[in-house]
Amino acid sequence: MKKIALYPGSFDPFTNGHLDIVDRACEIFDELVLAIAHNSKKTTLFSLEERREILEEVMSDRPRVRVAEFEGLTTTYARTVGATAIVRGIRAVTDFDYEYAIYQVNRDLEPEIDTVFLLASRDYSFLSSTIIKEVARYGKTFPEYAPDAVNRALLRKFGYGNLDL
Repeated sequence: MKKIALYPGSFDPFTNGHLDIVDRACEIFDELVLAIAHNSKKTTLFSLEERREILEEVMSDRPRVRVAEFEGLTTTYARTVGATAIVRGIRAVTDFDYEYAIYQVNRDLEPEIDTVFLLASRDYSFLSSTIIKEVARYGKTFPEYAPDAVNRALLRKFGYGNLDL
């Protein structure tokens, strides 16, 4: 039986830290659903459609990763796609406190769906979408922080579409 995992997040924008979690999760699971969460209470830089287009480009060479979007409870969506696990990345102890609380609620909602925590690789433990956005706001990007498709989209979003990466 195929082992499917769900990796949910806002991915606004997607970072190389996220990509590292994707690649490592693919070593554990047969299929990974990279699910962009629609959260009407959260203000995002990129629309849901833009994030989906960017992620589809980034994942184009990863056939076992399916990009999707969802609204509602993560556990409900995980059941819908046949996932037996939810993948979450942890950068620091503060992430763990938050993620552990969510894990407990998810476990109460759907006891058959477990959570797999993957610790951030040392190179990405400091990295956040907020940092990437702030740097791009001033016309700079770092290939070691985000995939090229993300960096190009950030530069366009902030009006620097004519700059080379």
